[in-house]
Amino acid sequence: MAINRRQLLAALGAGLLLPIVGVQAASALRFASASQDSQKQHWLVLFDEQGNSLLRHLLPGRAHHVAAHPTQPWLMAVARRPDRFIALVNHQTGQPVKRINSSADRHFYGHAVFSADGRWLVATENHLPSGEGRVVIRDCQQDFAIVADHPSYGIGPHELTWLSDQRTLVVANGGIKTDPNQGRAKLNLDSMQPSLAYIDSQSGRLLEQAQLPDTLHQCSIRHIDVNAQNQVAIALQYQGELVDEVPLIALHQRGQPVQPLQLPDTTRQQMKQYCGSARFDRSGAFFAISAPRGNLITFWQRDGQFIDSTRVRDGCGLAATDQPGAFLISSGNGRCYHYNLHTRRKTRLPQIGMQPQAWDNHMVYVTA
Repeated sequence: MAINRRQLLAALGAGLLLPIVGVQAASALRFASASQDSQKQHWLVLFDEQGNSLLRHLLPGRAHHVAAHPTQPWLMAVARRPDRFIALVNHQTGQPVKRINSSADRHFYGHAVFSADGRWLVATENHLPSGEGRVVIRDCQQDFAIVADHPSYGIGPHELTWLSDQRTLVVANGGIKTDPNQGRAKLNLDSMQPSLAYIDSQSGRLLEQAQLPDTLHQCSIRHIDVNAQNQVAIALQYQGELVDEVPLIALHQRGQPVQPLQLPDTTRQQMKQYCGSARFDRSGAFFAISAPRGNLITFWQRDGQFIDSTRVRDGCGLAATDQPGAFLISSGNGRCYHYNLHTRRKTRLPQIGMQPQAWDNHMVYVTA
């Protein structure tokens, strides 16, 4: 059941939830995303909430995930699956840092992360001859040389992130097999087995694997985020029929079963069986899940209770801001919005730069 405004404010007043305040106006927050312009060129863009375009870096193809290095002024854009590049650029100088290309028998799956100390870059990859998912670690201090190549313990690894110990990786194995030679064709929908894999980054050992029930094996586990309590928010993409009643959002904590979350029927139907991004807010008390095909963004408490939703046409990219309970939302039609859970207010940002652009699926708040 959805929590209403009065309940949310009462919880805040009782100290059950962290207080939420407005966006500070003293300095503009910065965000980065991949985008496409009207000439079908692909860019990595750094911008601020006042509509200023701070960097536009031309990419060799469409990118998916973006990340900011924790200590260096570097932005990273990972090719949209299935493709073979990771581009790194210095956002202060605009100069390229490195173009990483996968080997001929590999492709990237759209996501990569830096370690908290900035030493390691970790990406999900597909080994084409076997169809096996891989988790590959590169050394940022040694020209991004590969130092470890672990199994992902599944097919189609997509988003990955670190747990709070900064040693354990959690990987969303989507379960869908692809091949660059066959475009974005999904080659194994009848036999797909999505999972969350918890992997020791140093040894490559599988620590735990979590799956949905067999009856939900076509609920692809694609996008995830983790809060400081190591709670994983999961955005699902269902590969079955549009009329099937299946969960689209779930939570997981190590040692427990995956917890599918309940949505109001009308909201679930609006989401059209497809979630695009998952993001916890700065406090870790709330998270947002986007459903771009349904033009909907949903908001949740970390206990799994549905709070609210807001409509954003083709809205997919989500970023936490520097304020608890606040998110930035980007859309495929080039618009960005700020949403505050305390006020339930959605505010459209000024147009970014002079040229219209379609934002891709993910976005990051840039602090370094």
